[in-house]
Amino acid sequence: MSPSSKSAPKLWGGETDKAVANFPVSGNAMPPAVIHWLGEIKAAAARANGELGLLKPTMAKKIAKAADEVAAGDHNSQFPIDVFQTGSGTSTNMNSNEVIANIAGKGVHPNDHVNLGQSSNDVFPSAVHLAALSEVKTDLLPALKQLEQSLAKKSRSFKNMVKSGRTHLMDAVPVTLGQEFGGYAAQVRLGQDRVNDTLGRVAQIPLGGTATGTGLNTHPKFAATARKHIAKKTGIKATAPADPFEAQANRDALVELSGALKVVAVGFTKIANDLALMGSGPRAGIGEIFLPELQKGSSIMPGKVNPVIPEVVLQVGAQVIGNDAAITVAGSQGQFELNVRIPLIAKNLLESIKLLSSAARLLAEKCVDGIEPNKAGLKASAENTLAAATALNPYIGYDKAGEIVKEAAASGRNLREVALEKGRRWRWASSRAGGATRRHITLESDGRREAPVVVRKKLHKTSKHLRRVLVESPSCASQCSPPHSPCCLPCWPSPRRPRPLRPISTRCSRVPGSISTPPLSATDSSQTLRCSPTARS
Repeated sequence: MSPSSKSAPKLWGGETDKAVANFPVSGNAMPPAVIHWLGEIKAAAARANGELGLLKPTMAKKIAKAADEVAAGDHNSQFPIDVFQTGSGTSTNMNSNEVIANIAGKGVHPNDHVNLGQSSNDVFPSAVHLAALSEVKTDLLPALKQLEQSLAKKSRSFKNMVKSGRTHLMDAVPVTLGQEFGGYAAQVRLGQDRVNDTLGRVAQIPLGGTATGTGLNTHPKFAATARKHIAKKTGIKATAPADPFEAQANRDALVELSGALKVVAVGFTKIANDLALMGSGPRAGIGEIFLPELQKGSSIMPGKVNPVIPEVVLQVGAQVIGNDAAITVAGSQGQFELNVRIPLIAKNLLESIKLLSSAARLLAEKCVDGIEPNKAGLKASAENTLAAATALNPYIGYDKAGEIVKEAAASGRNLREVALEKGRRWRWASSRAGGATRRHITLESDGRREAPVVVRKKLHKTSKHLRRVLVESPSCASQCSPPHSPCCLPCWPSPRRPRPLRPISTRCSRVPGSISTPPLSATDSSQTLRCSPTARS
């Protein structure tokens, strides 16, 4: 808004001129939303006072019509006062009284008629509450819903794309790209819930409390009647405060809303950082997704593309967090019967709402909707994470799983190859009990002796788990020689269709990474596997 407009006559009066001269601070006028809601309140007040017999019907009608024009934004240029002004917003309230009186015409007084039954101390904060409430409902919440839906759609699309999880920026157990995006969608959804939870208290306005909450110089039914007219015209339902003195003395509801917006900003920061990192590269970064290419990323490096939308969102997050810090301090300045930092709260709160609304729409439309998976990068990520050995803990224990990880890390081989190699090292033994021959298999990992059928079941479960967690290829039974030999762990027969156990005497020539094993004797304990003739089927 400009201080004046050459195409429109000056409609404000002397009090506005004094305020303009007194507060040449930022060059930024009061947010338009606050001015528009001041117009709505003044129109509702005129109708209420006319209905209650405090204003003549013709005068009430003229004031309401003039105020409706202010509410519609027809006279924005008539509100030139800097946002950094007296802490109650009195200057802007006087400005609105003068403008509305001049529009209404001869015989209408700014204070006696336009401001009848009101005070800056109840009208101005009421306008800020209603402006924030309206902007959240009509702008922010729909934008957050759009972003949530975009993330949820990508979550469904990416549900089967496995990748390495990461904690502390280090490799962790595998997750799917869909699970990550589902988490982002839930984060945005919970942010909406947090914002929604504050709105009932934001809707409580101090209108009718006049100067200190006592309601001096106002009709007992004025506030309720004015709220009724506000709801009828705008669809925004304002409510009476829980206590008029509480509502006059502090702006806790606006501080609470700002806190919820800060949480949303923190969530946006997390999501934007993750997207930028996952899209880093294309060759020397993480490279698990492709972000949309919107513009050239460098004036000197050809072909460079930057994560511009995540970077915008990160800057918005920082600004909203900063706005909340100032609102927190301003909210604490409510000495006795009145908070006197309301213009600052209004400026920062409405800016945060606008920034988050715009950032949510940009992130959805210009980033998330266009994200594509980098399948090669995802596959490399999933197969190279050593943390997948965690899935073996219930079967071989933490220490033995750690040995697999260390060997894979030292040798440069992938985890699956090392795990399958170690899984083939079994020792066979036999023992007699009660005059009957019993077959046992001793696990090299911990020396436990168990019947073959028990071991078969365990190996079957382990092999299934390995294939699922380590992104195992289809069964290699057709590649084994002989088929279903215990040298090939994923091909161990199902316990429901057991096959005879046999010692390893040949190598799986077609299985990558398999090792050659010479024929075994019943007495050679130096071999990795040992078989007793009585233990064979």
